[in-house]
Amino acid sequence: MLVRHGESSYNVERRVQGHGDKSTLTEAGQQSADRVGAALSDLSFDAVYCSPLRRAKDTADRILSRLQNPPATPLQTTDNLKEINLILWEGLLFKDVATKYPDGYRDWQTQPHKLKMSIPGESGETDYYPVPALFEQAATFWQEILPRHAGQTILLVAHSGINRALISTAIGLSRDRYQSVQQSNCGISVLNFAGGFGDPVQIESMNLTAHLGEPLPKPKAGQQGSRFLLVRHGETNWNRDKRFQGQIDVPLNENGRAQSQRAAEFLKAIPIHHAVTSPMLRPKETAEIILQHHPDVRLDLEDNLKEISHGLWEGKLEAEIEAGYPGVLQQWQRSPETVQMPEGENLQQVWERAIAAWDSIVQTAASRPEPGTTLVVAHDAVNKAILCYVLGLEPEHFWNFKQGNGAVSVIDYAQDTDIRPVMMAMNITVHLSDGILDKTAAGAL
Repeated sequence: MLVRHGESSYNVERRVQGHGDKSTLTEAGQQSADRVGAALSDLSFDAVYCSPLRRAKDTADRILSRLQNPPATPLQTTDNLKEINLILWEGLLFKDVATKYPDGYRDWQTQPHKLKMSIPGESGETDYYPVPALFEQAATFWQEILPRHAGQTILLVAHSGINRALISTAIGLSRDRYQSVQQSNCGISVLNFAGGFGDPVQIESMNLTAHLGEPLPKPKAGQQGSRFLLVRHGETNWNRDKRFQGQIDVPLNENGRAQSQRAAEFLKAIPIHHAVTSPMLRPKETAEIILQHHPDVRLDLEDNLKEISHGLWEGKLEAEIEAGYPGVLQQWQRSPETVQMPEGENLQQVWERAIAAWDSIVQTAASRPEPGTTLVVAHDAVNKAILCYVLGLEPEHFWNFKQGNGAVSVIDYAQDTDIRPVMMAMNITVHLSDGILDKTAAGAL
């Protein structure tokens, strides 16, 4: 579990922090750290690691003080959780960085992996690339920590940049996508590792902020544009039974309707301007329930958002599929991009139509005088394809993302088209279980 430190004095001043240790938690930052502790209080951690920088360590101390069952081992600090080293910028206001280093600042926003700092030394200048160095630091951390804690639950308290690098290296995200995931102050992210570094990893959730009184993360400063709320439909009986449904039009069950109602309450105060859904019964009803609080919003139907066609697997349980197609189900779970569903689709086909639908939705929003917020309700496989696409990942990364029934993900697009979209939050389910962990029925996929 990853947590970013609470709001700091430099955050408020919009000043670059990096490796510098002059910044301290504000009163609001201290309160947010306490709220993280309350949100995690009933969970058990085998170990807690944090950055040695004050803003992170103070956050970790406050969290630990509120855990009902703190770990037996004391809080451990490691330099591998330090923030990105922006040595030439540290202490400067971001606006002054933009003025003094215009080319570097533009690289920072649009191609961060190419940001170069020329560091003076006794034998001349040395070229330093902060983002690649941070990714190497993150990989080293995973390589050292994961073998120590196989099968355990650990809490990491660090910073925005290193947390993004930790998430990125865990799922194979390239360095040029450093700015594509958000980490809010005291936001919580949950990663599930199947083994060591390089083995399969699932992001269960990313950048949860509801425990701070913010249902959805605030947009990044200066990058307001279009916001998209990507929602998976509520539960069906087939989800509960772990039966493959695909394009069979299974309706919501009573729990699925209750989940949709809770999603509706969760999003009630969020201005929604436009809405699009798969035409199938389960997402359409989910969307209609959410939009009860937004009666002036028209709901458009998009065929390309339909769930993957499982072909002859549809209606079957996993045991029945294994009996009829020995080994293929395991192949689907390990290398989904290599599987052709019998008389159904493969992932590449789902990719092409889901991305066509998504690009059209994004372009339509951008063409409006006031893009606002668009609600998109679809399915597990389609949502995963969209999330991969937003981060520049291919179909082999399909299983890196969890999508719970009734879960909400948040994706922001800046008005500046040179700036890549940002995944602000992923798989928010706190409105469904009143806790940090996703307890929804995963269903068969």
